[in-house]
Amino acid sequence: MAWTHALDPVALNLGFFQIRWYGVMWVIAFFLVQYFLKKAVKDGELDLTVKQIEDIMLWLTVSIVVGARLFYVLFYNLSFYLTNPLKIFAVWQGGLSFHGGLVGVILAVWWVCKKYEINFWKLAHVVVVPLSLAQALGRMGNFINGELYGRVSDVAWAVFFPGVEGARHPSQLYEVGYNLFIFLVLLRTKNHKLAIFMMLYSVFRFLVEFVRQPDVQLGMIGPLTMGQWLTIPVFLAGLYIYRKRL
Repeated sequence: MAWTHALDPVALNLGFFQIRWYGVMWVIAFFLVQYFLKKAVKDGELDLTVKQIEDIMLWLTVSIVVGARLFYVLFYNLSFYLTNPLKIFAVWQGGLSFHGGLVGVILAVWWVCKKYEINFWKLAHVVVVPLSLAQALGRMGNFINGELYGRVSDVAWAVFFPGVEGARHPSQLYEVGYNLFIFLVLLRTKNHKLAIFMMLYSVFRFLVEFVRQPDVQLGMIGPLTMGQWLTIPVFLAGLYIYRKRL
């Protein structure tokens, strides 16, 4: 029997100020990445100063938001933002692309490594693990918000989301599940973590897109969704990196 979504997206309401669960998830994600970096330094995997860790965290945070927003604007709703350019900066209204965030993270890691003469692969090897967990937390935030839901379905675990017609696949929870799986795989993997993350994420995201509701302004682009089209180059890049690093 379908379940009716009645979760409150607001974790703390002070009247003049609200703390939302989605924001809480990303704050947790921030500290997770920081924890993994400090642990890598303690274990001798990385040789970083406190200042360098702070710099890395700053660049990662900015690059994720900027990259994710830029990709969403360019690939998901360009015509709208060309008409309303100031809306590009309204990140709090939603509209972030994972693929853009990934590109942003890779560029940020590359830049920091160049700046401090750090081995790119060593830093990427550490950072990608908590980022996979951060992605799971973000999708849980999407579920609590009742957004990025799936297509109409009659499966026993379908969910009625507020203001949405018909019971839907809880595709956000599917994404939580596979991101947690990727996180566990990366914890047990010794080499090629970035490449493995890119390939596994691409495969799972491609499959979940079949039950995820396409963006209303795009619909299907030929036989696939925009999310599926964007996963193809990510998978190929991951495969290339994996083969190159063997």
